[in-house]
Amino acid sequence: GNGVESDRIRDDFNAVTIGKGVKASTVLPGLYKEERRTNGLIYSGIYNSNSNLNNLNQFIGAEKITKDVPPTYGSIQKLKARDTNLVAFCEDKILKIQAYKDALYKADGNPDVISTNKVLGDISSFAGEFGISTNPESYAEDGFRMYCTDKQRGKVLRISGDGITPISDVGMEDYFADNLKDNVTLLGTFDDKKQEYNLTLKEKGKTLSFSESAKGWTSFKSFMPENGLSINNNYYTFKDGEIWHHHSNNRRNSFYGEDYNSHVDVLFNEESATVKSFASMKYEGTQSKITQNIGTTVNGEFYPDNEYYNNIGKDGWYVERGFTDLQEAG
Repeated sequence: GNGVESDRIRDDFNAVTIGKGVKASTVLPGLYKEERRTNGLIYSGIYNSNSNLNNLNQFIGAEKITKDVPPTYGSIQKLKARDTNLVAFCEDKILKIQAYKDALYKADGNPDVISTNKVLGDISSFAGEFGISTNPESYAEDGFRMYCTDKQRGKVLRISGDGITPISDVGMEDYFADNLKDNVTLLGTFDDKKQEYNLTLKEKGKTLSFSESAKGWTSFKSFMPENGLSINNNYYTFKDGEIWHHHSNNRRNSFYGEDYNSHVDVLFNEESATVKSFASMKYEGTQSKITQNIGTTVNGEFYPDNEYYNNIGKDGWYVERGFTDLQEAG
């Protein structure tokens, strides 16, 4: 009657204590705060529209719902699903993560891919010490090919069926090694219509194009987009929040309502005093005359000054040094 509660049966001395039972929940010993998992993935339950199953809001800690990558590769900057697998672009490495399958390694070290109930399975890496640094905005894709930059190593990369290829080494190795590090934002977009990867160096104020058909860097471009994408073989970029449709305006060399003063540099013979040796040359026309300091051809008839100069004929034939037979040009 005094309002004091007792935890013993009949309040007798040394009687059985009435317990509160199992604690369903309790507080954490440390401070509760947000955690940034820069080297790990966490995934929810499955979603199946056919059976009306939606567990996207379930993250059950008792189940295996996490996948960690080695922290030595740096933070994960971008994820891309490709062929039922997951490609993880880290700062210093590009990884392949098996999805709904795992790799069982044999005694000789070769893996056998097996089906499993794991959401994310074995982790392997592409050959080469390349990553995406901290520039996920440089990523662009075209079908099976993926493009990105590695600013820390001064490289522009293409990831395809044959692995990683540093496309910056195609005639532009020194340029990218010197200029990528000076830019904070490296924007990558792909032009489906021209089959070109456009890389915009924001701070440098330049856009460069890599052409798959030419297998090299073909042009510096004047426009500086904020973002861009290709839809249904049409190339769109954004400037000041507005969309711009490329390859559709009749006024050439005009982007975002601004006319640019561009030019074309043609490189044929940088050292004119040096004699060049060409594997083949072809001329189309009714008359031809080619003059060098070692000989002249007029209408396909060649008058050599020494034996090391090749013949260019009006019929599209040439004689290669060291060969006795005529070979067709081209």
